[in-house]
Order: sequence, then structure tokens, then C-alpha cells
Amino acid sequence: MKFEKITLEKKYHDAVEHWRRHYLKDYDSLIENWDRYFPQDEAFCLCAKLELGTPGTVSVGEHAGEKKRVKPDELTEEEAKHLLAIIRAQASTEFGSIQQHAGTLERAQDDEDRFWVLRVMAEELRHGYQMFHLLLSQDWSRASGGVKGETMVEEILSMQTGSHVLDAFNLEYDSFVDNIVFAALIDRVGKYQLTMQKVCAYKPMADSMPPMLREEAFHLAAGVIPMRRWARRAAEGDPLITMSMIQKSVNKWFPRGLEMFGDERGGDSNLRMGFKDLKNREAQDQYIEEVRRMVRDINSRFVRARFPEYLPEKAEQVLVELERSRGSHRGVAFDELLRLPDRRFFRRKGEPAFAMVGVDGETFSDAREYLRHLAKHLPESYMASRDLRNYGDVLKRIVSGELSVAEGVMKMPKLKRVGGTCPCSRSVRWVMEEPSSGNSDAAAPR
Repeated sequence: MKFEKITLEKKYHDAVEHWRRHYLKDYDSLIENWDRYFPQDEAFCLCAKLELGTPGTVSVGEHAGEKKRVKPDELTEEEAKHLLAIIRAQASTEFGSIQQHAGTLERAQDDEDRFWVLRVMAEELRHGYQMFHLLLSQDWSRASGGVKGETMVEEILSMQTGSHVLDAFNLEYDSFVDNIVFAALIDRVGKYQLTMQKVCAYKPMADSMPPMLREEAFHLAAGVIPMRRWARRAAEGDPLITMSMIQKSVNKWFPRGLEMFGDERGGDSNLRMGFKDLKNREAQDQYIEEVRRMVRDINSRFVRARFPEYLPEKAEQVLVELERSRGSHRGVAFDELLRLPDRRFFRRKGEPAFAMVGVDGETFSDAREYLRHLAKHLPESYMASRDLRNYGDVLKRIVSGELSVAEGVMKMPKLKRVGGTCPCSRSVRWVMEEPSSGNSDAAAPR
């Protein structure tokens, strides 16, 4: 595969670098140790990468068979607005993920896990950089209502946890367990989104997907491989990691991952316009089955580690029987295994929004009882979060009849512009300032 590397105009490249110094402080250490931890992989490049030789013909939707568009003005106004929203949301998720990982990065139990997550963060930075290239290399003013690319970049760089486009990127991590489970579950959604967008009728977007997908594969590994290792350690009796810890983090992130696909009843516009090749429910169904296979693989490794004397066939029989009976085998109970929550569990957007459904599909009619159920199955520190408090308040108002479900959905966090704690909140114009003191950090924003 061949691709073209592109560097943004200096003021934008410098803005991303400045942002990186705040939220990816161990970047230099990652680069210095790259060959130690990733000796077989190409050195990291903060640049945009466009795959060369991708198909030039639209393959899905009402423009199937036509030549792919290469400028926003070649799209209809509706199509350009829709695609612009996708690009801006994608950019937001990349920078949002870095901010989340940064909060608990130092809590990694070993250096390998830490450097794997650092690589994920660096590649997310590159993916955000890639989206900036799409925003800045063409004129989107017709679709943006006159908002310039510079302003869109500033807006994205000003976002913090709590103000990103998608809910999954507005939740704080509770521990390093979240770093790992997030990579296994949420980055897996990213893989689906990028795969669907490989067919995009806008060629620069389609050309961006293959390089991002190759990097996304490592992000999944940075989640799944540590989860496998932790399952083995839990089976061996390590007091510092338990399957229950992993399960509660899965319960926290799986509902947010499902919501990243959009409402289950939607996706027609993406298909019609040729931006994706699956509707929301179709993609979500495939994702659920893939996560289910991942969970079963981890359970299989847990059983094999618990009974190292068993042949693989015997360990598989034990797992099948535990799944069937929900009982126990030689001290190993079904409840010790990971399981995927019901797809309606703890949802606040989409078709099952605010349906009080438990992890196993049981239903509740009392809001307080449901919140107690959540308290049992979610990380304890997350239960004390503002996010959970907001959810609980809205749920109670829906159950009491004060709000409709649709109104409740609208009460959940929405995109807003928030100033940062330093001039990064207006970083593009700020980086352009010529400091009088010779120290760029002394320049004041305008």
C-alpha cells in the first residue's frame, strides 16, 4: 500500500503541537522508546496520510457508479453539511480520547501497558490531525454557514472532557482498567466507523480511512491483549486484578459504544449519500457479535488458566457447561466470567433510551430501584460522578412524567464551546502571535 504524507500549514501544525504538549506530556518519551516497544513498526509521524490508488467510483447510494467527489462544492448542500458534521465529530473523538487516557495513564501497573496506551494516544492525535487536513484543505464555508476552517480547528482544540460531540468521550476514567476496556470496546466502534467510511463518496475522506484503520488495529490490541493477560492473572488469584473489576468497566462503556452508531432506526442518509455502506442497526448488530466473541475468548483464557491441567477440549466443555447452567465447576462460578450486558442496559440515547433494563435484560419500574441496580454493576467511583448524577436526575423526571423520553435525551450533555485552562482555547491564532519575551507561553490570547 502506498500513501501520501501531508503536513498542515505551520500555524495549524504548531497549534496541534501546542495542544499535544498539554495533553500528551509523555510524547517525547514515547518517541525515544519507540524502537524498544515497537521494533517492527514504522516510526511515528504527526502528519496526514492519504492512501493512493483507492477506488474512484461511488459504490453505494443514489450516486453509485458516478465519479467520487473531490471538493465540497461537488456535493449537494445537504450532503456537504452531513459530511462536515461527520468530520468534525471524528476530530472531536480523537482529541477527546487523548484527554481521557491522560487522566489515568500513570496508573498503569507495568511499563508495557503504559507505552501501548501512549502509542494509542499519539495515533489518535494523528487521526485528529488527519481530520484537520480534511477541514483545512478545502473550502467548507457553504456547508458551515460561513464558519472558517481556522475557527473549526480552534473550536475542536478548545473542547475538554464534557464538551465533546459524543457521550463516550465525555466520561472520565476511573482507573487504568478504563484505559484498557475503552480501547477494546470504544476503539472497536471506531474500527467499524472507519471501515464503513472506506466507501465514502467524498474521495479525500475515503483515502484517509485505510491508514487510520491500520493504526486502529493496534488500538484494539492495546485493549484486548491486556484484558486477556488480566483474566489469566485473575484466574491465578492475583489480588490486584479481578474479573469483577473488568466486568464493571465493560458495563460502563458498552452502552456508550452502542450509542456511537447513532439511533438504531437511523443511518439511511449515510447510505443514500454514499458516505457509509451500513445502516446503524446493521453495524451495531455486527459490533455486538464481535464483542461477544471477544468476551468469550477472554472467558476461555480465564478457564484455561484456572485449570491448567485440562486439555483445551476439556476447558471448552467446562465453559460451555457454565454458560448453559449458570452454575459452577470445581469452585469456578458462572458469575466469575465476563458477560455482555443486554443491549438496552443503561442506554440514554437511541431506541431504548431511558428504558430501565438490567444487565441480564430484567426490567424495572422504579427509578430508585434501577439506580441501585446500576450501583451494583458499575464502578463505584463512577457512581459518584456528575455524569451519573445527571442521568439519575433525568431518569427520575421521565419516570414521574415531568419529561418525555425525547426531552430527556435532549437533557444529556451536548456539544458546546468551552475555553481551555490556557490559551489553547484559541490556539491557532495564539500560536501565530510573535512573543515579545521569546517564550511562546507568555503570549496572551486575543
